[in-house]
Amino acid sequence: MNYKVFISHSSTDAWVANQIKKYIDGFKATTFLDEGCIDAGDDFENVILKELRSSKELLVLFTPWSLERPYLWMEVGAAWGIGLRIVGVLYGLSEKDINENSKTPVLIKKSNLVELNDINKYFNQLKKRIK
Repeated sequence: MNYKVFISHSSTDAWVANQIKKYIDGFKATTFLDEGCIDAGDDFENVILKELRSSKELLVLFTPWSLERPYLWMEVGAAWGIGLRIVGVLYGLSEKDINENSKTPVLIKKSNLVELNDINKYFNQLKKRIK
């Protein structure tokens, strides 16, 4: 079975999300990134749920913009509900920013977040999970 990583992000952060996708794709994993995987006319919410259910983990790109994106929080909640590993990557935010934000769910506040500048640590761990 192929190892799939679902990447959640704000459309403002699409370029950064695509760079992360390219790295993960290079590890022989599959990625889901909404703008490249949802066709016109698709039922967006059904595709999101289907893709989450077939994923092994959710990578969430947390930026000042993404915190305001309702779909990001829906994806986090759905991933948590089905027991996926949730990895938060911080870009333009600190762990303190996340922890002090009243909208941030406790499950994210207690997780081990990764700074974008330290994402190689995550990539190395991911490679081990894929094997």
